[in-house]
Amino acid sequence: MNNTVISKDLANKKLNVTRTFKAPLEKVWKSWTESDLLDKWWAPKPWKAVTKTMDFREGGLWLYYMLGPNGEQFWSRVDIKTVDAQTSFGATCVFCDEHGNPTDGTPPMHWFNQFKADGENTIVNVTLSFDTEEGMQKIIEMGFEGGFSMGLDNLEELLAAK
Repeated sequence: MNNTVISKDLANKKLNVTRTFKAPLEKVWKSWTESDLLDKWWAPKPWKAVTKTMDFREGGLWLYYMLGPNGEQFWSRVDIKTVDAQTSFGATCVFCDEHGNPTDGTPPMHWFNQFKADGENTIVNVTLSFDTEEGMQKIIEMGFEGGFSMGLDNLEELLAAK
């Protein structure tokens, strides 16, 4: 499939990402909500995602870092706001230190992820909203589109291998 569609809605400070995976809904959902699976696909190669802690539930937290090929670590904190099992979840993500304290100057990203079975496939729709247009532009300039697309390619590979 590997067809990620990303559209920008500057006026409403949103990025919309759609990807169809050739895998059943339950398998795709688990890949987004279980840390051992997320660590296998979330980071664009040659980077790796490493979970410090994950409690996937409303009010829960995922604290992880991206590990670079030269040992670099970039931490993120994901506060899980809503969960509708195998249908959707919402979360706010910020860059942080290893203790989960937000880093100054990095914009929060508000994620809303939707999952829908489509025959033998699963369609994932992700809407990222931002507090400011500047925050959205900063994330785009940091390479979000290419990095996230590469991560979704990793997920496609993971789903095909299982």
